[in-house]
Amino acid sequence: MVADKDTTGSKTPNRENDGMIGGGLFGGGLIVALTCALVISSIRPPYPEPLVLQHVPTVPAILILGYVVLRFGMTRLSMVSLATFLSLHILGARWIYTYVPYDDVACWISGQTITERFGWTRNHYDRLVHFASGVLLTPAIIEASRRIGRMEPIASSVMAFAGVMTIAAIYEIIEWQIAMTMSPATAESYNGQQGDVWDPQKDMALAMIGAVITCPCLTGWSASIDRTFRPVPVAASRS
Repeated sequence: MVADKDTTGSKTPNRENDGMIGGGLFGGGLIVALTCALVISSIRPPYPEPLVLQHVPTVPAILILGYVVLRFGMTRLSMVSLATFLSLHILGARWIYTYVPYDDVACWISGQTITERFGWTRNHYDRLVHFASGVLLTPAIIEASRRIGRMEPIASSVMAFAGVMTIAAIYEIIEWQIAMTMSPATAESYNGQQGDVWDPQKDMALAMIGAVITCPCLTGWSASIDRTFRPVPVAASRS
């Protein structure tokens, strides 16, 4: 059966050009890769008990991401950004952030550690991930604002900034509650303050900077997003 031609001269919207892509093999591949990374990172971990606490949010995050990607579709930018952020977290969780061995890698490559080069007194991997949260969570929040809230590009960017700061604040509140209710050793292994009393404020500031940098860069991309939120047809989801 041949489909009827459009005699009005209008073109059928291209979902990929509109910024919408079904989950398909690409999205499914990202979920499988994240799951494998989570499993591999949990093999003979150097800090097993804190690792479990670190991954309490990781497992549901991967499950929810998989459901949304495969059921409703997501732009590739949002999918890759969220997968990258979760990968950074999975890597940090294995060494409970405080002991991520980037100095060992740098020394192997250049003969000098990053800490020595910049005169640092702490491991800054957690700072990197907090900055990355501002950069990498922004596309998904913009997309959700456009597709679910049907917001205009500028409004969706404002919502993304507010969303990033809300997530950062909630995370710091959780860390505060862990510090108040658990043993000092457990709290330190999870929070990774490394003696910095201004750690929460610096973490939130870095997330804010990441969002402020990213939001203006995505204005054009935001305008291209197909503002629909519905299950992806089976045929489209396989593409």
